[in-house]
Amino acid sequence: MSVSPFSSAHRLYVKSLYKRMLKNEQDWVVRYDLFRPRALAIRAEFESNRDVSDPRALANILEKAEAKLAERRHPDPYIPAPFPGGTKWERNAPPPLGPIFDHEASGHH
Repeated sequence: MSVSPFSSAHRLYVKSLYKRMLKNEQDWVVRYDLFRPRALAIRAEFESNRDVSDPRALANILEKAEAKLAERRHPDPYIPAPFPGGTKWERNAPPPLGPIFDHEASGHH
């Protein structure tokens, strides 16, 4: 097993970029049978640059990938319903914990 010349922060950044590209692609293609070839193409693109060890060349590759992601960003991304921004977010708020009507304060016992 070879040791990477790049830091763990760099690896986390590349993984994050890969994941963001996949999630963005899922916004464009909902059906899995159509999404899978695109996901494989994204993976192949990342794998083709796996052995790049020159920091400047790698920075250039990552900059182009970020630009490609920004250019292809979906205008209305999919948000799961119960997540913040989703259609069900805070829809069924829990009921209040205290009494709804204070019988003691109204004088009725």
